[in-house]
Amino acid sequence: MIEAIDLVKHFRAVDGSVVRAVDGVSLSVGPGEMVGLLGANGVGKTTTMRMLATLLSPTAGTARIAGCDIRTDPLGVRRSLGYLSATTGVPDRLTPREVLCSYGRLHGLAEEGLGERVSRLLATLGLESCAGRPCGRLSSGQRQRVSLGRALVHDPPALILDEPTSALDVIGARDLLRLLAELRGTGRAILISTHRLHEIERRCDRFVIIHGGRIVGEGTRDSLAGASGSLEEAFFTAVAGAEG
Repeated sequence: MIEAIDLVKHFRAVDGSVVRAVDGVSLSVGPGEMVGLLGANGVGKTTTMRMLATLLSPTAGTARIAGCDIRTDPLGVRRSLGYLSATTGVPDRLTPREVLCSYGRLHGLAEEGLGERVSRLLATLGLESCAGRPCGRLSSGQRQRVSLGRALVHDPPALILDEPTSALDVIGARDLLRLLAELRGTGRAILISTHRLHEIERRCDRFVIIHGGRIVGEGTRDSLAGASGSLEEAFFTAVAGAEG
């Protein structure tokens, strides 16, 4: 459902040198699977996700979302993908209902049935009580749920979530991760990036560790943790090995 094939992204620095932000990343996420993308800041996680979401063009390589190629069919990718950015907020003046309706229209959903679809989504996300309140007056957790609703409004089979719990407290993060588990149970493919490794350690089917723009480790929690039994220790070991 989500497949990256030798993705490469180079940037030109101010001094003219080439920065290899992503350097040959290949990964896959199947239907009904949640894969955790792990790595420190600046190692290529967000750049990889932005290429998968067609927000950045790759220097080389390609990717497919639900069979749609990011290079040749970006609109097909966007129809099949829900993308949650770590930095994109919601408009302060619009209500959650207005945000979701607007994005539903942008995705070409028919006006007939859109209101019902949005109402169901607001209920699923626990936003019914504040559906008519401007987003600028919502808590950070409520705003994050609106952002997730925006990614889900067109009912995509694949989700890419960049630091979805970063603005949430412990209870909000727990509720969001429970919702993601339910979505995975409906057959969606989910690629999730987070610095809070403990939140997803027991929730993801597999993990991909990225460092210096390259994949330095991948597998299930148990296969990565090995004898130590610690995924965190496996992460640090993989990063240290990559640094030589």
